[in-house]
Amino acid sequence: MSANKYSILLPTYNERENLPIIIWLIVKYLTESKIDFEIIVIDDGSPDGTLEIAKQLQNLYGEDRIVLRPRKSKLGLGTAYIHGIEHATGNFIIIMDADLSHHPKFIPQFIELQKEHNYDLVSGTRYKGDGGVYGWDFKRKLISRGANYLTQILLRPNASDLTGSFRLYKKDVLKNLIERCQSKGYVFQMEMIVRARQLDYTIGEVPISFVDRVYGQSKLGGTEIVQFAINLLYLFATT
Repeated sequence: MSANKYSILLPTYNERENLPIIIWLIVKYLTESKIDFEIIVIDDGSPDGTLEIAKQLQNLYGEDRIVLRPRKSKLGLGTAYIHGIEHATGNFIIIMDADLSHHPKFIPQFIELQKEHNYDLVSGTRYKGDGGVYGWDFKRKLISRGANYLTQILLRPNASDLTGSFRLYKKDVLKNLIERCQSKGYVFQMEMIVRARQLDYTIGEVPISFVDRVYGQSKLGGTEIVQFAINLLYLFATT
């Protein structure tokens, strides 16, 4: 067994239906691959009782497997990761969505690829190899592709999927990137990759299939898209 330990950060907000399934899948795939890991659940004061479910899961899997680090209210993705990193005991950090859009079966592939090339970060990509998006309507696909295409032209980041949030980082690399990031929300993931390129961090990519959320509401709406465009231009001006 390798000395590496992987801390999986799961920021949650109203994910009570999804949390038991995603955690079960993570435990299944990582245990089968004999990977040393912990899952850090960062719940931002979900009114739907996500934290209660998380506590039950902690009782089931044990406190060394499931670490609960809740916060009082919704404070944004970037700060959720900072909060999670502070409590992470692993030397690698995996970030993913708790809404089942990211399948944990890809995590061992991320880890293998990272080991093979000693990458600073490995990113799941929907836009390469047999990666893809399932369950999105045409408009969502168009927006995602468009955002990605626009970013490629403006920022030339050497990565094919910028707005995805399924990634593996060396812990110190992630810390360094987050300290430099200005953006919040949706654009945050993109800025992380752009800054990584600026700092000459090495980036590996694993094709993933992204499945739109089964339960609950998508967090991406019209205002997010406007925000995205503004932030993209800001990034273009400052990088």
